[in-house]
Amino acid sequence: MPKSQAQTAKAGAVTAKPFGKTPAGKSIQLYTLTNREGMHAAIATYGGTVVNLFAPDRTGRLGDVVLGFNTVEPYFSHKAYFGAIIGRFANRIAKCRFTLDGKTYQLAKNSGPNSLHGGLKGFDKQVWTAEVLSQSPPSVRFSHLSTDGEENFPGNVKVTVTYTLTDSNELRIQYAAQTDKPTILNLTSHSYFNLAGAGNGSILGHLIKMRASHFTPVDKRLIPTGEIKAVAGTPMDLRKWTPIGAKLQAVGGSPVGYDHNYVLDHGPVIRLRLAAEVWEPKSGRLLKVYTDQPGIQLYTGNSLDGAIRGKGRKAYNRHDAFCLETQHFPDSPNHPGFPSTVLRPGAISRSTTVYKFGNR
Repeated sequence: MPKSQAQTAKAGAVTAKPFGKTPAGKSIQLYTLTNREGMHAAIATYGGTVVNLFAPDRTGRLGDVVLGFNTVEPYFSHKAYFGAIIGRFANRIAKCRFTLDGKTYQLAKNSGPNSLHGGLKGFDKQVWTAEVLSQSPPSVRFSHLSTDGEENFPGNVKVTVTYTLTDSNELRIQYAAQTDKPTILNLTSHSYFNLAGAGNGSILGHLIKMRASHFTPVDKRLIPTGEIKAVAGTPMDLRKWTPIGAKLQAVGGSPVGYDHNYVLDHGPVIRLRLAAEVWEPKSGRLLKVYTDQPGIQLYTGNSLDGAIRGKGRKAYNRHDAFCLETQHFPDSPNHPGFPSTVLRPGAISRSTTVYKFGNR
């Protein structure tokens, strides 16, 4: 007799099903991870994309807290990077170029005069290979070989991203990469969160607290100036619980909102530690983000304009979601004072990010 959905959820499991094909005809799979508490996450091989993430509210009711689509086709054309793995280089590289070991590399323009999130066909637009590592806890490893010259980045880079859903309601993301030539690398996950539920209105009433005393100021095109500045006395100061919308107008921008890298507080050794917390009062959902990366990008969905219709045909409007992208600093290759993003042969780049869900 087959197990019921509730029995399967109680036991913890990984299931897979077809999720369509690319325009070129390549098959895409959707893997669903379910923990013993019933929380579940669905991740597509296209972009390693977190398509659904159902987390409990204070009454135990599950709700999908990430923006995205019910079918794969919209993921081919939208420009929001919903839920995807970002690489080779997350965030921006100024003027689409960097110099490594005396050689200058020119990248494609896809954000004004700059390069954003890996270029025209970054990791978010690749079909990854998936391997189930464990049923309990549910864990799936996604792999991709980024070939030498892809988007004009040097080196063949082997990347794995492992998603594990623990029984503590943590979505754990572990990154690993190796190269055969010196290159640069900056990986992140780009989920858009709304703790009231995807498409359920603005996140400006969510409360946020960042474990960051400094940030990297940017110019009008969101390129770091190279300065590391204290948040004290600025609208970037989110060290105490603050509604996301409280300082939005003072932050400014065009469109208005946060799209800034925070320099996380840490000791002499960077290790996995709490970086940010967000709480949605009505549902009671609480998200804690842990990372071993030096920075985290807070983005408040400033470019969403209602044109994208997502799950349930709901419009995604400005400030209907927030992103917390763990990362190295934007444009790091062009700022020697920032932590290095260089990966060399023989080394393994490893990092971990945890999105932990609870209630308060």
